[in-house]
Amino acid sequence: MDESVFTIQYSHLMKNQRNTIFEEYAEILANVSHEGEQCIMRLKAPKTAKTANPGQFVHIRVSDALPLRRPISIMLTNPEQGTIDLLYKKIGEGTVQLGQRKKGEVLPMLGPIGVPFDLSDTSKRYILIGGGVGVPPMVFVADTLVQKADLVLFAGSEVAFPFALKPSAFMLPGIAGNTTLTISSLEARGIACRLASNAGLYGCYEGHVPDLARDYLTALSDEERARCVLLSCGPHPMLHAVAKLGRDLGISAQLSLEEYMACGIGGCAGCVVKTIEDGQEKYKRVCVDGPVFDAEQLPEFA
Repeated sequence: MDESVFTIQYSHLMKNQRNTIFEEYAEILANVSHEGEQCIMRLKAPKTAKTANPGQFVHIRVSDALPLRRPISIMLTNPEQGTIDLLYKKIGEGTVQLGQRKKGEVLPMLGPIGVPFDLSDTSKRYILIGGGVGVPPMVFVADTLVQKADLVLFAGSEVAFPFALKPSAFMLPGIAGNTTLTISSLEARGIACRLASNAGLYGCYEGHVPDLARDYLTALSDEERARCVLLSCGPHPMLHAVAKLGRDLGISAQLSLEEYMACGIGGCAGCVVKTIEDGQEKYKRVCVDGPVFDAEQLPEFA
């Protein structure tokens, strides 16, 4: 079967440029289960791996029995090996079936889709805040920005993290001494990270991840804080807290929205969200006009 059957050209509305969504038949290289109904899947998808940017997602057909695809954020890419990594949670029929797929199976997949995070200003310090299945885009951002810009990643989960963890050697201002754990792979690459959970996980901040980020940000000097920008993905209550954090501290925020999608490529308009641009109310499609929006564009988060 050919790797790619067709490409769909569409306007990248926020960037005013042309982008491509590929349909690839992605081979499953691994599909590993973790605690809390979480899975990490590695797929052979060379065109998506080569062109994806942090904040974009793929739209996967999980089985022949379910014609509607499922949107899943990209966690990592390896353009040289032509692979992408996805983290998903088995919370519905589609993702449960995805969890049953085996190594060697092939899944029809559209990607990469959507407006990514704006990482163009490398003079900024990027504060990455991810919760649950909103952590993967933050990992992708961190992997992209390492050695290019300052960054700190804060990740929250109410179940065990599906990564190898270790105590961090990086000292972060405002962070309590008992909040020690980090993701081992990030630490190895020199990326500062701390974890939050309400599940009583040892070495994690006990509470919500935006509050952990607030402790760090309020401990910075005014000059340091002025350099910061917030990037976040996660459930809506968490995004509300991140937007408030940005307003309270005068820090701009980019939010990646999680919405149910049908077509995933802008045709059905089933994932619209209200925005304000130049004082005018507009409705945008989360799939192709997002999923990343400036918080100030979104009246829901004002």
